Amino acid sequence: MKSRETLIRLKKFQVDEKRRKVVQIEAMIAEFERMAGDLEREIKTEQDRAGIHDPAHFAYPTYAKAAIARRENLKRSADELKVQLDEAKAALGEAFEELKKVELLDERDHARERAAENAVEQSELDSIGLMRARNSAPA
Repeated sequence: MKSRETLIRLKKFQVDEKRRKVVQIEAMIAEFERMAGDLEREIKTEQDRAGIHDPAHFAYPTYAKAAIARRENLKRSADELKVQLDEAKAALGEAFEELKKVELLDERDHARERAAENAVEQSELDSIGLMRARNSAPA
């Protein structure tokens, strides 16, 4: 049973690692989206300051053009991370299912052991009862 306990610990560790990865990716996505939102506000402020809202205009602010490019890169990165997040969640689900299978096998084995121990104990009690019954029966 030691190997099964080790296997359960390993599976729990794998589930925890995959859960941490999911949380980490979610945090990165949130940070990228926050940064893209900040850039969006800066772009709007720069456009309002210059009075030009068309990026194709020859006098469009250079900072706004650079901020637009950076915002688009952040959005693209966030979209790529969302794909990774879906994969990480699927891997977490699989790892969790594997853990549950091993835990169920372990519980089933423990239940069998308890049943066998109870059967032995009951057999011993039955034999004690039979011996008492024979000893107290009139001869």
